[in-house]
Amino acid sequence: MSFVEVEPTLENYWRAIILFGKNTASYKFALAKSLIDVSLERQSDLITLEDLALPYAMHLCEHLKHSPKQSTAKSGKFINACLEFNSGIISEDQLVNITAKEGFKYVLDAFHVVNTKAVNERFFDVVNEEFFIDERRFNKGIRLTDNLFDLFYTEGTLSKNLTQETESRWNLVEKAWELNINRNLIGVEFDQDTKQLFTFDDKHRRISITSSRGALNGYQKSRCFYCFKEISITSFDDMLADVDHFFPHVLKPQVAEAGCCRQVNVDGVWNLVLSCTQCNRGEQGKFEKVPSIKLLERLHTRNEYLISSHHPLRETLMMQTGKNEQDRKYFLNKSYRFSKERLIHTWEPRQQGLSAF
Repeated sequence: MSFVEVEPTLENYWRAIILFGKNTASYKFALAKSLIDVSLERQSDLITLEDLALPYAMHLCEHLKHSPKQSTAKSGKFINACLEFNSGIISEDQLVNITAKEGFKYVLDAFHVVNTKAVNERFFDVVNEEFFIDERRFNKGIRLTDNLFDLFYTEGTLSKNLTQETESRWNLVEKAWELNINRNLIGVEFDQDTKQLFTFDDKHRRISITSSRGALNGYQKSRCFYCFKEISITSFDDMLADVDHFFPHVLKPQVAEAGCCRQVNVDGVWNLVLSCTQCNRGEQGKFEKVPSIKLLERLHTRNEYLISSHHPLRETLMMQTGKNEQDRKYFLNKSYRFSKERLIHTWEPRQQGLSAF
């Protein structure tokens, strides 16, 4: 995967698992958040399924309160137990017991798999290769690796970013299942004030989907889209990223006047990037200039990451920009010419970090 090969760090292997894995249920996200929880309370590299069951189930219980569809299949014993716990029918001890027996049947083996193959760096092991034993059978648990502890050894900016990225991905997936993405999510919009992505249901009621920062940050590897400087998606952080329109938002009324509003949605996800404040609105910032051709190519790369990652907004992106890569390149080049004719000036900042994508 070029996403990892460009910069093969632990955080990007983690992001590959969260962003590029296929999803038929949300168990991988619940497990990911549970692994983060236990890594921050390190006591041993061996954790029993019974100890992992409570944080794992609780993350799912919380999401079930607002999004009852957590799988593309019918609910099994595990999901039913979470629903019964939320309704007060079963106790916490009963929930833990059912989760330990039913909740880990497939997710542990599937967690590290991306595009039919396991990634090179693992964050836990189910098999002890030294002694040829299955940890689940002999120790009733899994063995956490140093990779996990190295990645989440402290609750710093990276840890918070990865946690928010996981939550945003989960929100996108469950909302896609709930609304039937192919039919309903074509009209995803961006709210400039709240920085949220939203859509409308069949009754034209506005529905918030997730934070645009959390949804986009993983694909940019916590770097400014323009200069590659490190950014944050944590509120009130000094490095908090701006959500920027690659082709400036000032073009929106001109797009409509030109009669191409159906083809070009300036507020579409394809045109949103995360930027450091200096690039977006600093003294030498972009403002209402058109990014350079080099940056246009980078936008294409970023959008292809989104589309190839089984992203819940995949159909939206393809509807807005083109069904195949050649069409999408043509769309971006056409948008570039349109923007350049009206805004004249181009812009590119000095690179401040290693190329990340």
